[in-house]
Amino acid sequence: MPSTPPETLRVLPLGGLGEIGLNMLALEYAGKLLLIDCGLMFPEAYMLGIDLVLPDISILEGREDDILGLFLTHGHEDHIGAIPFLWQQLGEPDIYGTGLTLGLLRNKLKEFELDNRVPLIEVQPRQRVELFPFEVEPFRAAHSIVDGVGLAIRTPAGLVVHTGDFKIDQTPVDGQVTDLARLAEFGEEGVLLLMADSTNVENEGYTLSEKTVGKALEELIPTCAKRVVVATFSSNIHRIQQIADAAEKAGRKLLINGRSMISNIDIARKLGYLNIPEEQFIDLRDMRQLPPEQVLIITTGSQGEPLSALMRIALGDHKQIELEVGDTVILSSKFIPGNEKAISDLINNLYRRGAEVFYEKTSEIHVSGHASREELKLVHNLVRPRYFVPVHGEYRHLVKHRQLAIELGMAPENTLVLENGQPLLLTADGLEREERVETGRVFVDGKGVGDVGKMELRDRRHLANHGLVILMLAINQSTGEIVQGPEIFTKGFIPEESEESDAMLEEARQAVRDLLTEHSLEAVGDWEELRVEVRKALRRCFNKKIARRPLILPVILEL
Repeated sequence: MPSTPPETLRVLPLGGLGEIGLNMLALEYAGKLLLIDCGLMFPEAYMLGIDLVLPDISILEGREDDILGLFLTHGHEDHIGAIPFLWQQLGEPDIYGTGLTLGLLRNKLKEFELDNRVPLIEVQPRQRVELFPFEVEPFRAAHSIVDGVGLAIRTPAGLVVHTGDFKIDQTPVDGQVTDLARLAEFGEEGVLLLMADSTNVENEGYTLSEKTVGKALEELIPTCAKRVVVATFSSNIHRIQQIADAAEKAGRKLLINGRSMISNIDIARKLGYLNIPEEQFIDLRDMRQLPPEQVLIITTGSQGEPLSALMRIALGDHKQIELEVGDTVILSSKFIPGNEKAISDLINNLYRRGAEVFYEKTSEIHVSGHASREELKLVHNLVRPRYFVPVHGEYRHLVKHRQLAIELGMAPENTLVLENGQPLLLTADGLEREERVETGRVFVDGKGVGDVGKMELRDRRHLANHGLVILMLAINQSTGEIVQGPEIFTKGFIPEESEESDAMLEEARQAVRDLLTEHSLEAVGDWEELRVEVRKALRRCFNKKIARRPLILPVILEL
């Protein structure tokens, strides 16, 4: 990727456009790069065996010395989760963020033994940071996590405003509202480009205040006869505070369950973002000694993750916590798209154990952290940008946000829907799309980062859908005589040890024998060619017999 022309700003999205997760953006001016966020994504259903997904930053290879710093908008995984994997690859840049954001990141870095190596620089809202030719000013943005900010980035080409994830909550739990006054001042200063959160653009009106959840919990928890289990995201510190407050009013003690929940509560309390007295917490031994109506458990696992604490409780596999008839479970979180089936299974299993379950579709025990249409309209009208690029959302969200900007009076040619890898050049005279560059996704499988690609995922899907057939054949290298075989072994393809299966496999072996009879093995110079022919013969046989397409692996031994 060539350096930018003089007095030109390049905007390069590396992740987060057309998808939920992987948020990462690069701004370039005069050959210098400023990065915003570095998030991950959890695997989709087709990514069999994959643990995490990272943005592909190979386009920045060789530009490490040009990176001035990495700014973080907030501490959600889809904005900070990729840093432990990519920080060194990025040239070990300084990382800037607010207190809780860096606290959560520091805890993640400990797992990778990087906490003493990564330079973390805490910044406050409205504090300007000079990284020539950029000047970065964070501004307060209310969200579903404490200490969120948007970013105002001043460049010689003009002012860029990036909202981060936000909503306009007039009554947030911590009193820290989105800084509309500063957004209005940016509008008066003149904004070249606005990049704004698009997640809830399909929702009319305003997003409800987080305090409505607190009121709902205060009304619901006292009506519960026995133990209460509340599942939420461990990063939602406001929600945890409100759960703790509602528990205290109802005379219940708190048991914290789940590794990330325990860790994040500890970090937030130490940094002063959570106000829960020590005497309100109990351990497992205390829980067994207290009456059920005096216990509330805060846990992870609201998305039905297979190995999560709540799923193990729902299946009766948790070693210390067992649900009883009459217990109440509250899922205080959103059904994230793609997780609906897992959450539905979780709820069904909780009911099977005799619990009463409250969730988003039945009770007001969750509100979104993203702005709805009327809030987006207000931000657009305050900022009044020359150009607009919607960010953070699936492709339809980006398109609808662009349409909203046009409804508000922006010229269609000044509003653009970009995709990952689509560079945009901005100058005082206009804008220009550059040729798209290579971006994508890097898969984390165990300790392997990037060693599993599209071909491997294709093979895994093939195995999962159709099973495996292995053919073993030993041939004398000199004479071409068959020494042993053909033997066929299957996994996940057809039932084992049945008359139908035995007959089919014998027919497949005969097809291979017929193939070998047709060929002069003594004259075969390329054994790979023979493997291809064997694979074709078996594929024809299985397709004709039962219309299935297993993954076929011919193993030919040369003796």
